[in-house]
Amino acid sequence: MAPDDEVVHDEADPFLPERHAESQATSKPLPTPLPAGQLAALCTVRLVDPIVFTQLFPYVNDFINDLHLTSDPSRIGFYSGLVESSFAISQLCSIYLWAKLSDVVGRKPVILTGTLGTAIATLGFGLSNSLAGILFARGLGGLFSGNIAVIHSMLGEITDSSNQAKAIPFYTLMWPIGSVVGPLIGGTFSHVASKYPDLLGYAIFKKYPYFFPCLVSAIIAFFGVLLGFVFLKETVPSKRKRNNVECTSSKSSLDNEPPIPERGPMGLKEVLACPAISALVSSGFSLSFVYTSFDVVFVLFCYSAVHSGGLAFSDSEIGLTLAIAGCISSTLQLFLMPYLLRTFDCAKMYVFSMSMWPFVYFCLPFLNLIARWGSTEDGNVDARVVAILWTGIAITLGLSKIGSLAYSTSIILVKEHSPTPGALSQSNGIVQFAMCLARSFAPFLVSSLFALSIDNKLLWGYLWVVVMISVSSVSGIDARRILLHRKKQRREEWQMTRRRL
Repeated sequence: MAPDDEVVHDEADPFLPERHAESQATSKPLPTPLPAGQLAALCTVRLVDPIVFTQLFPYVNDFINDLHLTSDPSRIGFYSGLVESSFAISQLCSIYLWAKLSDVVGRKPVILTGTLGTAIATLGFGLSNSLAGILFARGLGGLFSGNIAVIHSMLGEITDSSNQAKAIPFYTLMWPIGSVVGPLIGGTFSHVASKYPDLLGYAIFKKYPYFFPCLVSAIIAFFGVLLGFVFLKETVPSKRKRNNVECTSSKSSLDNEPPIPERGPMGLKEVLACPAISALVSSGFSLSFVYTSFDVVFVLFCYSAVHSGGLAFSDSEIGLTLAIAGCISSTLQLFLMPYLLRTFDCAKMYVFSMSMWPFVYFCLPFLNLIARWGSTEDGNVDARVVAILWTGIAITLGLSKIGSLAYSTSIILVKEHSPTPGALSQSNGIVQFAMCLARSFAPFLVSSLFALSIDNKLLWGYLWVVVMISVSSVSGIDARRILLHRKKQRREEWQMTRRRL
C-alpha cells in the first residue's frame, strides 16, 4: 500500500485532512441514548400482564373448591379452565381496539388506563365469592390487559436501530420473569391468615383467603402506573407537535428523528395489504401456537409414566425443569440476544428461530427412550442414566428457548415494516391478536391430541409428536415469506449500525 494511502486511511493520524476528519465524524455517530425512565416504566408495565395472568395458577383449584360448585373433584378442572380462559378470551377481544384507540388519544393514556384497570380487576378477583364474580373480574382484567400491542408500539417508538439491541432483550425478559414471579406470589401468599397469623391474621384475609396475592399483584401494577405517569412521554407521531416543548427536553431517540408527516389511522385492510405485515401475522399465529403447545405438552410429557411415553417426573422435578428453562431464557436474552441483534439480519434471525421448533419436538421421544433404557422395575430411572436424561432435557429446553427468540425479533420486524409510523400500533395490534388467538385454543388442542395418542397407542403413542413436527415444519416454511418482503438496509447503513454498537 502506498504511503499516501496509509495517511488517508489511518484514523489515528492527527494530521488527517479536515474534510476527511469530518467525514469520519459523520460516519460514526454515537448511538442514541436510551430513555432509561421510559424503558423502566415500560418494562414494569409489561411485567404486570404475566404476573396477573399466572398468580392464580397455584390456588385456582382450591378457590373453585371453596365455592362448592360441584361435589365431583374431576369437575373442578373444568371450572378452573373456564376461569383461566376467560382472561385470554377477553384480552383477545380488546387487543386491536386498544391499538386503534391509542392512535386517537395517544399511547400513554391507553397504557396507564389499561394497567390501572388490570390492577382494579385483580383486586376484584380476590374479593369475589361466586363463580359469576370470578369470571367477571377475570374477564375485565383481560379486557384491560389488551393494551399489550400499545406497549410494544411505544417501545418501538422510543428506540431506533442504534439502541434497540440493548432495549429489546430487557423488555422481552419481562414475560419469563413474570411467569415465574406470578406463581410464587400465588403459592406463597394464599391463605396468609393461616400461614402467618401473627403478621397477617386480619379479618379480611380470613374472609377472603385469596385476596392477598391479588393485592400484591395489584401493588406491582399500581407501581407501574406511577412510573408510567412520571416517565412516559407521548410517542404517537400525530401528537408530537403538541408535545414539542416536552419532547425537546427529552433525551430519547424521538428528538433525533426527522419530522414525520401526519396521516390518519389506516384501516385493517390497508394494514394487512402490506405483504410483510401479513406474513408476520400468519407467522406470529404459528409461533404462538407451537410455543404455547410446547409449554403445555412438555409438562404433560414430564408427568406421564415412562411406559406411556413420558418421564414420570415428580412435581419437584417438573418444577426444576421449568426453573432450568427460565435460566436458559434469561441467559439468552441478556447475554446472547444483544450480540445477535447487532450482528445478524433480523429477518434471518426470525426464520432461524422458527426453524428450531421441529427439532424441539423431535427431541422429546428420544428423552422417553432414554428413560425407558434406564427404567427400573419400580418405574424409576436408574441413577446412571439420570445425567444423560437431564443433559437431553437441557438441550431440548435450550432449543425451545432459541425458538422463542422469534418473539423478540418479531417486535423489531413489525416496527420496521409498519406501512406508516402512525400505523405501528395497529400493526402490533393485528400481530398480537393473531398470537393471542393461537394461545387461546392451543392448550386444549395439544393436550387432547396427547391424551388421544397415549390412550389409543396411535403410532406407538407418538402421533402427537408427528403432528407437532409437521405443524412446526409448516410454520418454519411459512416464516420464510418474511425474507421475500423484508426491507433491506443498505450495506453502508448496516455497517454503520454495527460500528455504533
